[in-house]
Order: sequence, then C-alpha cells, then structure tokens
Amino acid sequence: MSKSRSIVRAWATWYCPAALALLLVIGIPSGPSLAQTAQKSDAITPVEEFSRQLDELKKSFVDLNKRIEQSAKAIDHATDPQASRQEIAELRDLVGSLLGAVADNGDVAQLGARALEHARAKQKSLAADTRFSAEQRAYLLKQWDRIARETEAATSELDNARGRFAKVLRTLQTNDDYVAELMEIRQGEEALKVVRDLAKQIHEASDMLNNFINTITPPQSGT
Repeated sequence: MSKSRSIVRAWATWYCPAALALLLVIGIPSGPSLAQTAQKSDAITPVEEFSRQLDELKKSFVDLNKRIEQSAKAIDHATDPQASRQEIAELRDLVGSLLGAVADNGDVAQLGARALEHARAKQKSLAADTRFSAEQRAYLLKQWDRIARETEAATSELDNARGRFAKVLRTLQTNDDYVAELMEIRQGEEALKVVRDLAKQIHEASDMLNNFINTITPPQSGT
C-alpha cells in the first residue's frame, strides 16, 4: 500500500500539480512541509547557543579589564595633589600675566595711546601737505578728524574695560587658595564618578557570568 501511494504521489507531482493538491486533501503525505524544514534549519543547537554566550562572556571580560585599567589611571590623576597644585600654579601665572598687560603702563594702555597719537599725527601732516587740492585735503582732514575723535572715545572705553578687568583679576588673585580647594573638590567628584561607573560595570559582568553559569549547570536529578 505504501509503495502504491508513493507511485501515485510521484505521478501527481510530475504530471498534474492539481492532482497533488487533491492527494494532500485526502491525506496522502507528500513529504516534510516547508514550515517543518525551515524550523529545523533555523533552530539553534545547544552547542551554538553555548558558543554564543561564551563569546559574549569573553568580550565582557576584555571590556571590563580595559575599564579597570582606565579607572585606575583616572583615580591616580584625580587623587594626585601635584596635579591640582600644577593647575593652580598655571592659573596664577595667567592672572599675573594679564595683570601686567592691563596695568596703567601696560601693553593694553599703550595700544589706545598709540592709535590716537597716529590719528593726530596724520591730521597735522595733512594740514601742511601741498600734494592735494584744497577739496581733497579738506576731505582727508575731515576723515582723520573723525577717526581721531572716535579713537579717543574708544581709548577711553578701553581704559574703563582695562581697569574693570584688573580689579576682578586682583579679586581672583586674593582668593586663589580658595579656588585651589574648589579644584580639588572637582577632582574628588571625578573620582567619585569613576568609582560609581566601575561598580555598575562589574555588577553587569556579574549578572552575565551568573546567567552563563546557570546555562551550563546540569539539571538536578528528579527535576
């Protein structure tokens, strides 16, 4: 009977697809279904699943080792008193340099004076210059007169800005010890963040390792 069914099924498949459909309806099997074949090919074997979890576990260990090394370096820097002393020393040097620049006889004060002196010298030289016509000389003198007035006003504003900046710089200079302590607080906050982040990553690695151990633990007898 089985042989007869095979012959009928082969005939139906080759000569008449409609007959094959009829055979399927009346119950003559035509071999494994496509769905069953796909399920078998897509199924992950226990060995494949073990390999996947093992690879993920090893990668997490490598990442954790790198994170531990980075955290150690970060903590070394954050807890190094020399680092904060060097930073405040650099700040003091910058403040001192700027104070020298904005002093009454410093570079900034001389910039405005030089610009104003140049404008007034041009006014004086043009007034006696005979190379130009009266109209040309009048126009040039008018422009330099405007530049001189505006330069004088700008120089006055520069002096006000220079004086204000010098005042706040001196305030910072008198509080540099307090600023140094604030810098150390900032370093302490950085160290705290490093510790918290490392603890979180180690917990995550522990969870992954625990899941891996559960998958490789044989079931208890009777379960």
